Amino acid sequence: MNWKVAYLPEAEKDYRSLARGQQLVVNKAIKKVKENPLPQEEGGYGKPLGHKHGANLTGYLKIKLRGEGIRIVYKLIRTEAQMLVVIIGIREDEEVYEIARRRINKHNL
Repeated sequence: MNWKVAYLPEAEKDYRSLARGQQLVVNKAIKKVKENPLPQEEGGYGKPLGHKHGANLTGYLKIKLRGEGIRIVYKLIRTEAQMLVVIIGIREDEEVYEIARRRINKHNL
């Protein structure tokens, strides 16, 4: 089952700011993960986040594209079978997770 994918407006900007090659890598990763975005302990691809560098991201999951240095943070909205992308970033872990926390607070997620 493919889940629907939605993006925060800021995550759409993140995506558009990537180089074309990086966009293709992100597209491929999201396409794969949306087939089963559940946490790994439930048999899915998502890697759960908890407290990361002072940011409480419990309940959120990540896709880590090591070769590109890209992190994608998302939340599952199980009632709608939707995957909400919070951030797509080529940044150090600390910065990506702090920006994710700020966006989560801003959008009351």
